[in-house]
Amino acid sequence: MSNTPPTTLNARFTKEQRLLTPAAFREVFDAPERKLHQSHLMAFVRTNTHEQPRVGMAITKRKVPTAVSRNLIKRQIREQFRIKASSLENKDIVFIVKNSVKGLSNKEIKMEVMNIFKKIEKK
Repeated sequence: MSNTPPTTLNARFTKEQRLLTPAAFREVFDAPERKLHQSHLMAFVRTNTHEQPRVGMAITKRKVPTAVSRNLIKRQIREQFRIKASSLENKDIVFIVKNSVKGLSNKEIKMEVMNIFKKIEKK
């Protein structure tokens, strides 16, 4: 694999870019460097020791009761992460849902996710 950063055309969401273990999530939750808020989503951000950014999602049934809605949120987060990964450096990012997203459109969810990634890129 080459060391060239992925473009949006060839960007992938690989297993190495996911937070997979409870310990990895705990590290980010216990000592985040930043907490980024939107009206319905929140992201915990922490620098990692890996060579690439990683993302995790904690989207509970209590906040988002239907699987369709949970999967929509996850899909939006993964897609924006895939596009922005080359500019995020080595960060671990965990997304959680603060408030119910019932009644939000796909576009509104996408905008909240995009706004969080823009804030992460700025610093």
